[in-house]
Formats: sequence, C-alpha cells, structure tokens
Amino acid sequence: MNAKELYLLSVKERGISESAAAKLSRGERMLLEARDGKYYLKASERAKFSVALTGGVFDVLHIGHVLTLQKARELGDVLVVVVATNETVEKRKGKKPMHDAEYRRAMVNELKPVDAAIVGEADWMATFARVKPDVVAFGYDQKPIPLPDGCRSAHLENVKVDPALAKTSRIIRELGI
Repeated sequence: MNAKELYLLSVKERGISESAAAKLSRGERMLLEARDGKYYLKASERAKFSVALTGGVFDVLHIGHVLTLQKARELGDVLVVVVATNETVEKRKGKKPMHDAEYRRAMVNELKPVDAAIVGEADWMATFARVKPDVVAFGYDQKPIPLPDGCRSAHLENVKVDPALAKTSRIIRELGI
C-alpha cells in the first residue's frame, strides 16, 4: 500500500489495528506511527498529498450529488465524504432519514469521485480530527461552518445543475414518500 491507501485505511477504520499493521510490509509500517494503540500515517507522509472533505445526507442519490462530488474531488488528491448520522438528519431535517447511515455511506462510497465515505462523528471536531482535511467543500445549497485553523473552505457555487433534477426534497415529494 502507498501512503494515500494507508491514510484512507486509517480514516475508514479509525486507525489501523495492531493485527492489521502486522500484516503490512516493513516499508508500509515505516510510513506509520503508533498512537493510542493504533497506527496512523506519519504527518510527514500525510503532508505529501492534499485531502478534500465534503459531506451531506445522501438519502436519495441524484445528479446534484454526483456533480458536487466531482467538483469537490478536484480540490484534493483524495476525497473523503462524510455521511450524516441518523441523529444529525433528524435534528437538522426534522424527520428520520429513509435509509440508515451505514446504507447511505455504502452507496456514496461506490461513487467514482469518492476515495472514502465515512459516517460522521457526533461532534464535527472529532470528524475533523479523524480526517485532517486541507479543504472542506460545501455544496451550492450548504451553509459553510467555522473550520479549524489550517483548513480552508470552498463553496461549490459553480456546480451547474438544474434544481428541478437535483433537490432531494422535490424528488421525495414527487415520489410521494
């Protein structure tokens, strides 16, 4: 595995376990450092590529999601997508999502622009600590939030999409669900 693949593994797994690290080659292990009983890519290796982060609910995938993820992917060497927890969806949208967070994560993870999709942490700062993004991409209909020092924000207003085709609420309404 190269440094990007080791990074993605550590993000997906919340660190590489000792047993998984033992299966890596000596060269791969040299790229890692131990912290809190798990292994993570060394900061010097992580600095060699950029990470873009974006997120959303992704309950009903549509062309707006795909186009936004394509634009977000252009912002980094790696794209990590955070899928909102069921609790976050209920809090922000006032209703339960149609699909469970793990189902939504699995669907997003299979989209071509996505290097890794993860379910978000209860606290945004814990998600940032896990991913350590260089840039956070906000969709054309998302409101940017304050970011940690060293992380820049990109608002993807230039995504060309017909709102009639790319609004989850409209799709749900038209389907009567």
